[in-house]
Amino acid sequence: MAIELTLTEDEVEMLIDGLEVDMEGYVEAAKEARGNNNREDVATFTEAAERIAVMLKRLRALVGE
Repeated sequence: MAIELTLTEDEVEMLIDGLEVDMEGYVEAAKEARGNNNREDVATFTEAAERIAVMLKRLRALVGE
């Protein structure tokens, strides 16, 4: 399913900023989970960070970053 939105460049940049912060949180959470030998959480947080990275790439392409 695809959702179509009309956003300004500023709005896309705001989404990028928010997703970058969110991704950093997941990366840090994965590091902590790794330190606690919690493999399940490492996998979950790593997957979340990777999925955000994919979205960021698509959004950055829209604004020419």
